[in-house]
Amino acid sequence: MAVKRLVIALDGPAASGKSTIAKRLAARLGFVYVDTGAMYRAVALWALRSNVDLADMHRLEQLAREAEIRFEPGGTQVQLNGEDVSEAIRAPEVSAASSRIAVIPGVRRALVQKQRALGETASVVMEGRDIGTVVFPQADVKVFLDAQPPVRADRRRKELEQQGVLLPEDEMQRSLRERDERDRGRAEAPLMQAPDAAYLDTSLLTLDEVEQAVLKIIRDRTSNGKEFAA
Repeated sequence: MAVKRLVIALDGPAASGKSTIAKRLAARLGFVYVDTGAMYRAVALWALRSNVDLADMHRLEQLAREAEIRFEPGGTQVQLNGEDVSEAIRAPEVSAASSRIAVIPGVRRALVQKQRALGETASVVMEGRDIGTVVFPQADVKVFLDAQPPVRADRRRKELEQQGVLLPEDEMQRSLRERDERDRGRAEAPLMQAPDAAYLDTSLLTLDEVEQAVLKIIRDRTSNGKEFAA
């Protein structure tokens, strides 16, 4: 356990390995794992359940501010207003709604405030697309995970297959390209590597190798890094 509270920021494009590695790190270190994408999904779920028009930016911002979203140390459960919504937020319709509300500036500002509050109360491993640049520009450790587009497309295809969804390879690659363009081109908090973030290409690495590489970065960048020895 770390002597002081730490914020570890993992950023990167879709299917770069952020979520898997962030979960493993949080469990290993006893930190709170914060899936920022899940926060947008939680707001989207609430909006759908409340029959809120996804074009109503004001109401969606209200929901984002009012939502009580919690994560437990060392776990992956997502709670919305006291309910475990870990499975519900993965539904296809929620994913589609989440993509729409994630570009709303008011929603992003509201959830960034919540993300910062989480980092002020506990040691966290937080993953997303703007953690090291917008949410926690002063994070103790910043890592930008990446992988070659064909590798990311294959990873996402396998994830979907496990959920019973089959997509042709060319369609999956097209979908990822479009997602990358949206993430990098949006006006509010676009995806980019922070100047002081360590870059790690995970294309040819196993999960264990990625985890060890990130742990080494943590050890190198924190004064009490010996606490995270492999």
